[in-house]
Amino acid sequence: MSSSPESARPRVLLAARARLPSQFGDFQVVAFECEDGEYGVVVRGNLEGAEAVPVRLHSECFTGDVMGSLKCDCREQLEAALRFIGRAERGAVVYLPQEGRGIGLANKIRAYALQDEGLDTVEANLALGFPDDLRRYDVAAEILRQLGVLSVVLLTNNPTKGAGLLRAGTKVVGRIPLRSAPNAHNRAYLDTKRDKSGHLL
Repeated sequence: MSSSPESARPRVLLAARARLPSQFGDFQVVAFECEDGEYGVVVRGNLEGAEAVPVRLHSECFTGDVMGSLKCDCREQLEAALRFIGRAERGAVVYLPQEGRGIGLANKIRAYALQDEGLDTVEANLALGFPDDLRRYDVAAEILRQLGVLSVVLLTNNPTKGAGLLRAGTKVVGRIPLRSAPNAHNRAYLDTKRDKSGHLL
């Protein structure tokens, strides 16, 4: 017997909510608990019953988001999304605990070491025994459902995110690109995103 869409949803609990004034604008910060960990979301405005909500699904990046690494464009994309949503009537950034495209921090650093030897990001993941991208978007879809979002406009260059949300039942009605200028350390990384991972750069 096949499971119903209700039973197929990941088990996600809205755990806490508070105000979050920030350099990018005034938000609410919301914590969700799931069987695979905790998820943080920043929300602007009332999302209940809202259509075409600007949403960024952002996978955590310790090296970029926190430490300011020049090897990726993660921090630039996160800050661009926060600035955009901070000026909008409503929106959300869903911060996904999926370091290294889902392979975890230690494996990501191992992949970095392989990149230092000449492999690109896709080749490094494959050399470690992982596919290019292990991330999932069903938890993000459930979080958006619990926030009352009816449809989203994704702030992303990655069409895989939209496809993942659609498979999980979230309506995606548009896309806003988030592009940053390459630097000497991430130019090859961005080329690989475009040429091998299908990012719209």
